[in-house]
Amino acid sequence: MSNDPSNPQDEPTRTSEASAEAMTAPVDSPANSDTTGDAAAGSELSESDTATDHSPSTEVDYIEALKQVIDPELFINIIDLGLVYSITQDEENSAKVNIEMTLTSPACPAGPQLVQQAKMALERLHDVDEAGITLVMSPPWTPERMTDDARDQLGIF
Repeated sequence: MSNDPSNPQDEPTRTSEASAEAMTAPVDSPANSDTTGDAAAGSELSESDTATDHSPSTEVDYIEALKQVIDPELFINIIDLGLVYSITQDEENSAKVNIEMTLTSPACPAGPQLVQQAKMALERLHDVDEAGITLVMSPPWTPERMTDDARDQLGIF
């Protein structure tokens, strides 16, 4: 099994486009709180962060942003749950990222929240102006899509 969201087990079929206006749940942003370092270390952090802000985001950056989106029922991020099928940068607009994702079930009550949080997490990246989220239901999600760590957390062996 591959845990790379850009290589899904089967090719997903698009079923709907998420609307930003329809959902309003916020995403908690990770705090950069290095209180143990000295002033010089803090300076290095700021310089490093500034340098990073000017480089284009990569798939790794997109994945890290999406790992901040936690399923409110399972308390596991959507990447480790295997809900993200693909992440692509728009060919015509480099400031737009498109993802195809699924839900653990078509009637998942947390679906709108997860979609909105994924959109917001990606749009927090310095060079992403728009994130397009497409929900797909084919192939259906199965526990085999989860990472080993996620399965361990849920007691699935």
